Amino acid sequence: MPFIYRNLTISPHDGEDRLPELVSLQLDVPPAALRDFRILRKGIDARRKPRVKVIYTVSFSLADDAPLLARLASEPDLEWQPESLPNVFAPVKALQRIVIVGSGPAGLFTALRLAEYGLTATVIERGQAVEQRSLDVRKFWKAGLLDPESNVQFGEGGAGTFSDGKLTCRSKDPLVPWVLGQMAGFGAPPEIRYLAKPHIGTDRLRTVVSAIRRHLLEKGFGIRFGCRLTDIVVAGGAVSAVIVNGETELPCDLLVLASGHSARDTYELLERRKVPLERKAFAMGLRVEHPQALIDRIQYGGPRHPNLPAADYAVTWNNNATGRSAYSFCMCPGGVVIGGASEEGGVVTNGMSGQMRNTPFANSALVVNVTPADFGGADPLAGVRFQRHWEQQAFQAGGGGYRAPAGNLMGFMGLPGKGLLSSSYRPGIVEADLATVLPPFITQTLREGISEFGRKLRGFITAEATLVGIESRTSAPVRILRNERYESTGLAGLYPAGEGAGYAGGIMSSAIDGIRIADTIAERLREADTSGKVRRG
Repeated sequence: MPFIYRNLTISPHDGEDRLPELVSLQLDVPPAALRDFRILRKGIDARRKPRVKVIYTVSFSLADDAPLLARLASEPDLEWQPESLPNVFAPVKALQRIVIVGSGPAGLFTALRLAEYGLTATVIERGQAVEQRSLDVRKFWKAGLLDPESNVQFGEGGAGTFSDGKLTCRSKDPLVPWVLGQMAGFGAPPEIRYLAKPHIGTDRLRTVVSAIRRHLLEKGFGIRFGCRLTDIVVAGGAVSAVIVNGETELPCDLLVLASGHSARDTYELLERRKVPLERKAFAMGLRVEHPQALIDRIQYGGPRHPNLPAADYAVTWNNNATGRSAYSFCMCPGGVVIGGASEEGGVVTNGMSGQMRNTPFANSALVVNVTPADFGGADPLAGVRFQRHWEQQAFQAGGGGYRAPAGNLMGFMGLPGKGLLSSSYRPGIVEADLATVLPPFITQTLREGISEFGRKLRGFITAEATLVGIESRTSAPVRILRNERYESTGLAGLYPAGEGAGYAGGIMSSAIDGIRIADTIAERLREADTSGKVRRG
């Protein structure tokens, strides 16, 4: 049976190969007695700069457990853990036709989980396979030529394919290890299983996504690209088919809708079909870009040691008088700022980094909470119009061609010493008054928040930093209402999933949402009567 030992501390100068030796010394166990030694968690402790530490949790087993078992009460960092049994998925037989809309994390992990039960589905994706999609995105970044159906938001892998590939999850959901294990099995770095802040990187994530596709095809799934959901056929209050590209009817008994937070036409379709929707809060702001070496010095108290990762940060500030908050979002160390538009005539920014996080830049969104009361409308799609309006404002301020409006951080703060603009943003930047591309309450809250961030992170407010706008797609502005069994409250057979449905935020939570929907579908199919009709409710 394995033991777990926590808070094992080493210096960045030490190698991980010393960990078994340290366990042996601290627990007075002969090194040769340690078996199945592995790292469970690795994190950085930089609270006492510049004395940075690397903290590990490890597991191991012994031929004779008795001596250490007797010491558990006196060793607070030591615990014994019974070996867990592997997941067992009882096969499910069903004739119901399942369609999954969207091949982002929610859609792909719904499919992967269904495959564990021996089920199959047809996956339809409006964008292209990741290989073609990557070419389309590069063309957009290079020449400002946008393909509205194949871009940073739409295509195989979802919006996360062109991001940092963060796999952090605030919850301690028991499904997290399963998701990480699947990712590693399809080609993600194996250390994602234990890093405190795991990430894949956009370059490696694309190979993972294509490996998942091949696996699903081998399992009998159908995967169709260039197929946009344009209507849902309803019979007897339940889904009976979907219409693709305005012409092809695809029979469907169970529809998993994992279309992402930027599929605005899908929200419009649902509203026409009277599927219950509600407005949902999100956040909006700007991207800030610093030299990575500066962030390293701020966070580590000096130059970064080669054994330490590119430093990141997380900051937040609350204005109790207004109820507004300013905070960092989707911080990308060693990354770049990118154009993420999916509609013509609008500018959207995002951050992206590769597996190595080795560019000279660090960037993060700095955003402010936006509530339904700010939308200027009471209908479910008011938040969509709010986003679109400000994205179009940014497009105009950038002068067209999807160039982004930008400004020096010192200038935005009204401070002397404004520096030259410097940004990795593609397709390019144009100096502009950033107050014209954001609602006044966001501009004011950002300025107040950045002042506080500068007190927390000495050196953050600098002429070396550039702000790029706008960051508007932090999460969905709409929620598709569903019941406790993940089914739409107004249309039987419809399962809204992931970030676009308003129930997740990021790769991990979206994947977990898709898994739970797949488990629910499998359970319902087991309960199906002999006629093959799925019991509702």
